[in-house]
Amino acid sequence: MSAKHLIRNGAWYLALTLCFILWIRHCSGYFNTPDDFDKSKNCFCELKGSINDCSCTVDTVDHFNNIKIYPRLKSLLVKNFFRFYKVNLKNSCPFWPDDSKCAMRFCQVQNCDEQHIPKGLIEENENTNSAAFKYTKEAQSSSCSEAEDYNSVLSYLDTSLSDQAHREFERWAKHDEAEEDFCILEHQNKGSQYVDLLINPERYTGYRGESAHRIWRSIYMENCFGRKNESKSLSDFIPHLDLNDMCLEQRAFYRIISGLHSSINIHLSAKYLLSESKDFLDPQGIWGPNVEEFKRRFSPETTNNEGPHWLRNLYFIYLVELRALAKAAPYLRREEYYTGIAEEDEEVKLAINDLLSVVESFSSHFNENVLFSNGVASLKFKNEYKEKFRNISRIMDCVGCDKCRLWGKLQTQGLGTALKILYSEKLNVATESGLWERPHIEENPIFKLTRTEIVALFNAFGRLSTSIFEMENFRKVLR
Repeated sequence: MSAKHLIRNGAWYLALTLCFILWIRHCSGYFNTPDDFDKSKNCFCELKGSINDCSCTVDTVDHFNNIKIYPRLKSLLVKNFFRFYKVNLKNSCPFWPDDSKCAMRFCQVQNCDEQHIPKGLIEENENTNSAAFKYTKEAQSSSCSEAEDYNSVLSYLDTSLSDQAHREFERWAKHDEAEEDFCILEHQNKGSQYVDLLINPERYTGYRGESAHRIWRSIYMENCFGRKNESKSLSDFIPHLDLNDMCLEQRAFYRIISGLHSSINIHLSAKYLLSESKDFLDPQGIWGPNVEEFKRRFSPETTNNEGPHWLRNLYFIYLVELRALAKAAPYLRREEYYTGIAEEDEEVKLAINDLLSVVESFSSHFNENVLFSNGVASLKFKNEYKEKFRNISRIMDCVGCDKCRLWGKLQTQGLGTALKILYSEKLNVATESGLWERPHIEENPIFKLTRTEIVALFNAFGRLSTSIFEMENFRKVLR
């Protein structure tokens, strides 16, 4: 064969090889345009780009959370003030017969020994601004200074109010106090008890099937805005929510619920029961990440292409709760975080100040003012939000697994507390009046959070932070 033929054949084979390589890359998604996930890496959880209805990107949140927020929360939430959560797990389901109790041993909540609960929590008075208030000299004195401070605040806010208006204000105050809440507060109810969150971690317990599906079907189908769907299948229902046909308030509500659902599913996949002891008297198990379970819950193939969108909604609810912490930072810095263990209480206050400073430094916070800003219609939506979240609080009493019920209640209350912060007129008044700059006022007569709300707020945000951190671990495996 001549040199000319060799060169010609070699060029032809080279061109054919290049075409084949380009075809392979094209079929693998190499040249696909960016979407909700990066197909070139064959990982549906490689989310990128902007977060819907927010001004920042997924990459920004990933870096901020995994480097700055998650490590701080991880060390903070093991402290005594945050590890003991007061909750009522004995309420009966108000919507259907309570016939789905999980009999598996991992569903049970280990009770708290009273001797292990810090004395400051047992003796706390939740009617005060902080658990430590009743131990201060000011609380023990009968001077009029506090009343004078209270009156000075009222006069500072509005000196034109008449005596009759003040009396009306006091009459409405009790009603308004309850109306500010987005979820049902039950920590003072009979049957409520302290639970140690560290010995009852959120993880997969084996609770599944129709009982678990019924909970989420009720949450979505009875509370989310959108067209009614007769399907009894959750996977059939969610894709029917055409978010483009919804107003901003409706979209935000769905994304918040979807983000919470995604976060919980990530926890269950990251702390999956990999093996267990056969000895019933030794209920030990080994928990760890289950990549196949994660794929089953979120991959496009098993979720009708909805999984990546659900994961994106996790970032939306994260930004909502992050903004709530930033907005409440002046109030949260005034808390004593009292447990009666002086050295640890001081450590917690310093850690809280450090965390809040980092939270405030975030450059692209969720803008809560874009919701409920259109007059009468927005007021209607705000009331509907409260009704729906309170209804979800009640649905949590129908969860058949006690440990799942515990964490469902905590995360629902944490989310409700975040919304209370974002849309509390009392907090707005306190901020605008400069109340936080007046440290001599021991008790805020306008805006209050109970200890249980604060514990739920930080732990709920901790769950979202952990979910985003665990997402990176799943990405590393799936890559």
